Amino acid sequence: MAIDQKLLDILACPEDKGPLYYFADEATLLNPRLKRRYEVKDDIPIMLIDEATTLDDTEVERLVAKAEATGIKPTFVA
Repeated sequence: MAIDQKLLDILACPEDKGPLYYFADEATLLNPRLKRRYEVKDDIPIMLIDEATTLDDTEVERLVAKAEATGIKPTFVA
């Protein structure tokens, strides 16, 4: 199962209100601007700023490259 597409279409980062990248295979939502990862547990995004993980540059670059290589699009276009 994955996050419902209707939810993904409106899902935004709770801090900067920008789009996210959803990696279903890693149960992760990524905000590359703030270098934040939000976990997805049981197909429910955990969108609490205090529970987000701050990533290093290497991990952000890996995920952005993965999104580009696999055609993952942001949750919406700002």
